Amino acid sequence: MRSRFSRLAVAGATALALLAAAVPSAASAADKSAGTPKPTIVLVHGAWADSSSWNPVIERLRRDGYPVRALANPLQGLTSDTAYVASYLSTIDGPKVLVGHSYGGAVITNAATAVPDVKSLVYIAGFIPAKGETIGELAAKSTPPLPLISTQVPGGTEVSLDPAQFRSAFAGDLDETAATDLAITQRPANTKAVTDASVTEGFRTIPSWALLTRQDHAISPDLQRFMTSRAHARVTEVDASHAVMLSRPGAVTKIIEQAAR
Repeated sequence: MRSRFSRLAVAGATALALLAAAVPSAASAADKSAGTPKPTIVLVHGAWADSSSWNPVIERLRRDGYPVRALANPLQGLTSDTAYVASYLSTIDGPKVLVGHSYGGAVITNAATAVPDVKSLVYIAGFIPAKGETIGELAAKSTPPLPLISTQVPGGTEVSLDPAQFRSAFAGDLDETAATDLAITQRPANTKAVTDASVTEGFRTIPSWALLTRQDHAISPDLQRFMTSRAHARVTEVDASHAVMLSRPGAVTKIIEQAAR
């Protein structure tokens, strides 16, 4: 009997020792997982905006612990803008989530495959062109045409939105003062932005998410549905204008963080 109890005691002690050894390992694994750095969120604005249009989204992402970069998109043509963004991305170590609004969607589509560690693509009311397609061809499917003003500059022709119609075309769910400020500070885009053909399709190999804006008068919801369906993006629809990152920053942040996870 005593021998039996001795054997049980030894077995029990051995089991406890093994459990004790395993617990620190499990804890270490959990700590390692919890300590995994979050991907850098790279925000790329589109035409008639600038990087400050992301400010409400940046605030939320930073509060949630994400490193963020907001690029100043040159808006000088899809070919040159893609090269610029790809060069910038090459300076960022580790995983990256690329987020493009409007024309910025075309830029991230083309720049994504030029650098390593792009985890996902997020289109915010964005253009998603196929190879060989131009933004102009896609925009022609979005009616009515936008109220544009053309200006001749040394680098060609630049277009901007008519300030008098900026709110109705771009920012219908912002108050008049905010929309007027955006109209005044808008950055014009070179017409090469709509005439340069898309070269690569990042969405073919990189998981994609999209926020579709149902009150958009700049890129019609139907055109957005066509592009997001073709790209097999995970789509969330929201009642918002084209300026959704300002009118619904919470919804924009939510879909970015879904893609980041």
